[in-house]
Amino acid sequence: MQLKIMPKKKHFSAGRVPLILFLCQMISALDVPLDSKLLGDLVQPPTITQQSPKDYIIDPRENIVIQCEAKGKPPPSFSWTRNGTHFDIDKDPLVTMKPGSGTLVINIMSEGKAETYEGVYQCTARNERGAAISNNIVVRPSRSPLWTKERLEPITLRNGQSLVLPCRPPIGLPPAIIFWMDNSFQRLPQSERVSQGLNGDLYFSNVLPEDTREDYICYARFNHTQTIQQKQPISLKVISAKPSKERPPTFLTPEGNESLKEELRGNVLSLECIAEGLPTPIIYWIKEDGTLPVNRTFYQNFKKTLQITQVSEADSGNYQCIAKNTLGAVHHTISVTVKAAPYWISAPQNLVLSPGENGTLICRANGNPKPRIGWLTNGVPVEIAPDDPSRKIDGDTIIFSNVQERSSAVYQCNASNEYGYLLANAFVNVLAEPPRILTSANILYQVIANRPALLDCAFFGSPLPTIEWFKGTKGSALHEDIYVLHDNGTLEIPVAQKDSTGTYTCVARNKLGMAKNEVHLEIKDPTRIIKQPEYAVVQRGSKVSFECKVKHDNTLIPTIMWLKDNGELPNDERFSVDKDHLVVTDVSDDDGGMYTCAANTTLDSVSASAVLRVVAPTPTPAPVYDVPNPPFDLELTNQLDKSVQLTWTPGDDNNSPITKFIIEYEDAMHEAGIWHHQAEVSGTQTTAQLTLSPYVNYSFRVMAENSIGRSVPSEASEQYLTKAAEPDQNPMTVEGLGTEPDNLVITWKPLNGFESNGPGLQYKVSWRQKDGDDEWTSVVVANVSKYIVSGTPTFVPYLIKVQALNDVGFAPEPAAVMGHSGEDLPMVAPGNVRVNVVNSTLAEVHWDPVPLKSVRGHLQGYRIYYWKAQSSSKRNRRHIEKKILTFQGNKTHGMLPGLQPYSHYVLNVRVVNGKGEGPASTDRGFHTPEGVPSAPSSLKIVNPTLDSLTLEWDPPSHPNGVLTEYTLRYQPTMASRQVDIATQGWFIGLMCAVALLILILLIVCFIRRNKGGKYPVKEKEDAHADPEIQPMKEDDGTFGEYSDAEDHKPLKKGSRTPSDRTVKKEDSDDSLVDYGEGVNGQFNEDGSFIGQYSGKKEKEPAEGNESSEAPSPVNAMNSFV
Repeated sequence: MQLKIMPKKKHFSAGRVPLILFLCQMISALDVPLDSKLLGDLVQPPTITQQSPKDYIIDPRENIVIQCEAKGKPPPSFSWTRNGTHFDIDKDPLVTMKPGSGTLVINIMSEGKAETYEGVYQCTARNERGAAISNNIVVRPSRSPLWTKERLEPITLRNGQSLVLPCRPPIGLPPAIIFWMDNSFQRLPQSERVSQGLNGDLYFSNVLPEDTREDYICYARFNHTQTIQQKQPISLKVISAKPSKERPPTFLTPEGNESLKEELRGNVLSLECIAEGLPTPIIYWIKEDGTLPVNRTFYQNFKKTLQITQVSEADSGNYQCIAKNTLGAVHHTISVTVKAAPYWISAPQNLVLSPGENGTLICRANGNPKPRIGWLTNGVPVEIAPDDPSRKIDGDTIIFSNVQERSSAVYQCNASNEYGYLLANAFVNVLAEPPRILTSANILYQVIANRPALLDCAFFGSPLPTIEWFKGTKGSALHEDIYVLHDNGTLEIPVAQKDSTGTYTCVARNKLGMAKNEVHLEIKDPTRIIKQPEYAVVQRGSKVSFECKVKHDNTLIPTIMWLKDNGELPNDERFSVDKDHLVVTDVSDDDGGMYTCAANTTLDSVSASAVLRVVAPTPTPAPVYDVPNPPFDLELTNQLDKSVQLTWTPGDDNNSPITKFIIEYEDAMHEAGIWHHQAEVSGTQTTAQLTLSPYVNYSFRVMAENSIGRSVPSEASEQYLTKAAEPDQNPMTVEGLGTEPDNLVITWKPLNGFESNGPGLQYKVSWRQKDGDDEWTSVVVANVSKYIVSGTPTFVPYLIKVQALNDVGFAPEPAAVMGHSGEDLPMVAPGNVRVNVVNSTLAEVHWDPVPLKSVRGHLQGYRIYYWKAQSSSKRNRRHIEKKILTFQGNKTHGMLPGLQPYSHYVLNVRVVNGKGEGPASTDRGFHTPEGVPSAPSSLKIVNPTLDSLTLEWDPPSHPNGVLTEYTLRYQPTMASRQVDIATQGWFIGLMCAVALLILILLIVCFIRRNKGGKYPVKEKEDAHADPEIQPMKEDDGTFGEYSDAEDHKPLKKGSRTPSDRTVKKEDSDDSLVDYGEGVNGQFNEDGSFIGQYSGKKEKEPAEGNESSEAPSPVNAMNSFV
């Protein structure tokens, strides 16, 4: 079975009413689709989207802008009436209408007066489907008249008498804001004794000698024109000789015992009682037969003024003010009647019908007295409008039956009484449209099991389609006892289960067609804590562990967080958290409290808590040193527009003196629940005079601080709503920068709610070309941060101002900042490109700068593209690699480093701005001269023999020119062939003979010595030294005169003795080896040389270290020369 949704039927069970009401609010938007793609091809009557306020007070110093914006398909045309007759804007050169808009701009800054255009204006937006009209816009210039001149006599009173200083400000438009100051522009102090009334007069319950002064001045500030008018100063002298007798209170205002007060619904009801007496009376307020509303009642002016916000008919009744001092009390009853301008009960809504359908427009309003209901069609009263047989009017209802396309029109409902009127436009659009589903296809909904699931199916069609839901691809039936279907197409599964998972299809049908859409639903297991932390009692200094095990759907990843007293854990290494446990070591008293384990997924969250109690034996009570207890008994006094006095009582300092109090405030209107720092005062103070901002609903709290720390905050004070005022600052960071060649995007940092100073925050955005004579163009926009000016010339400097305003008035005139409209690509390429080749790797490029006008943007520099030209065959094989160098600023030359010698390069130059590059200059080629070639790519030895070898090499990778020759340098290393003579037979025999001879010689010497004889050999050797057997010189390492003279020559520059201890060929060819007969001379262990010298033998080829015999010590010696 399939489940259908009929347009006017609902199905819901008890307990689900709030949800259904919310959904019903949503479906009201289905009358006119908001989808831009859908609106694109739908014919639609006009709708007024923006208009100036009904009571439009203008600044006579600025151009008049009367707003009227509307939408429709086709786009509507606009016309205006003024004072009930057609306003022909073509006949007035000062009046223009913005293109594509109905907004009028009256240029009174060049000529003309604002008073000339005072009147009642109404805008009409019309297309082929009907006409919508605006409210009657009453345009009046603001006025700030001067005070009438008068002679004010000095006032002399005795101490204690009462006094009223009259202000009587001039009547301006809008009414002036009154305040009293002295000649130094300082506010006169006010208190329970001295205060300003609602009419601006200054009331003294009793005067004191310190009230004596000559400059009581009443000021009237006219916010709209930013002017202040001043009354003549009043002189007061208080004689202090003998004070007046004490007396009971009497009322200075209002007079008598009773008075009447009438206020309109929705306004602020302000009731005032000011009394005189000695001592100063205190004022109290009560409502007879009722109580004052808790959240809407505020006291001003030291409780002399009672204010009730958003007043309604239920606030009517008798209010009594009581003035009391020690000598008595006096009462005054104010009878309040709340009237009401019309307000909507049910405003008419746009109606979309298909041909032949029926419908109704309902216009219900209330007020006091009850408003009259009148109907218009396309701006004309229905009584004189063309007759429509499908329309029937029944009081506040229009009934349509069997409508046709000609029935399309815009209807206006006017509800009015003596206090005002309401005007609403509602169109009847007769369309024939097949169904369209506005919800995106294939949306995936994920829901936790046993919770409701809502599947959307937003739709549109005319006639209104019926909706059917199917589950699964086979279209299994949905039963009404399980599902709830709402008028807006939403399918609700009240308790989703695992078997609810699947694909759901929404089908919309009317007589013109059908549309469908699929969505998908997944049901997830809930997250559960299966092992909760438990209550624990531990001793100070011990360890405690809390366990928290979580079970969750395997497709969801939970995040486990531990909290202490609903806040973060202390930043202390004693606290450690692993997967399932929280461990606290070395527990202290401060660790006591409630610990919470919170597990969160993207779909659900659970938590469990346990309390930790820390105990420890305390042998002797010690003084408690702790943070102070919080202050209490907060009271607000001396309540002025921009200041208030806060008084409190300190809490116990807990044995550590309080050093200071910290005062914080909450703005319940703009940032409820957020506390900000207000002030700090000394720990000895219990009062503070606080400076306030306009239009803030203040609450205050106080914290005390000592050397231990800061107390918890006190309870919040009563709320205090300051009056609205004009903004005292303008947006910061104003910038103008185009994103397209024909626009200027003006951006700024908006004021926050606290800085707005009043309701209705808007911005006046003004701009004009910097270098032109154009007037400022201004537009008032909502509380946004951007405005786009279209149709600007490319890259033109603009002066920009953004001024804040609210319902009270304008902020100070802002300073103009400079911006530029959007950039476009440069149009001209640099000319006269010249190249000067400096050397084989460096070139200098010169060019002529382009005209600045052709840059069409911020000049960022010039960019050189250069590349190495290649032959056509190489170009086909490899992509040409272009290199880029950018030179910042307006430079006309630059260096190209890192060029390859002996190459042909090509380059061009382009100018660069913020949008990009301009066209390239004509390609310019140049050649680099030859340079030093790189080393051959490789070198190898081929076919080495004992007396020859062959070298092969590859050309250098970078010849850097035409190669003319290769230079070969080499240095052969020599190693003498060595023969171990110790293995020769003749040598062994010779050595034996020498050893025998030495032994005989030693014996003879021994015998001679024992006989006391002298051994003469040494003396003979000293006297007849044989030059051929001189020992080796220690200083140069040569053997006597056999040393070749060339041995002492130093090695040639750049040569080094090889590490294999052979002598290079460039050095002396002589060595001791050359003098032996094929046997290398060697040293014995005692250092004597063994061997004979003979003539120089023919040299053998050097074999380096290939010989298996050890190198000769002689060669070793020569190697280190």
